[in-house]
Amino acid sequence: MIRRFVLTEKALMLAERENKITIVVDRGDTKRAVKEEFERLYGVKVEYVNTMITPRGEKKAIVKLSPEHNAFDLLSRLGLL
Repeated sequence: MIRRFVLTEKALMLAERENKITIVVDRGDTKRAVKEEFERLYGVKVEYVNTMITPRGEKKAIVKLSPEHNAFDLLSRLGLL
């Protein structure tokens, strides 16, 4: 389950330059579950998902969108920018 979007300077740079969106997810979620939920909720195609556990104990996922979808446009459409 997606908990929140990360909108730091680095996350916005990744969205603009590398077409990636950074989110915080439930710690028990798998990469496949994150990919399927993200595609279903936002109607975009995901190439791959990288995950990591932060020092705060949260699980952060970096979602790489396929070239036909723009990460910066998605964040704008959701009203996050």
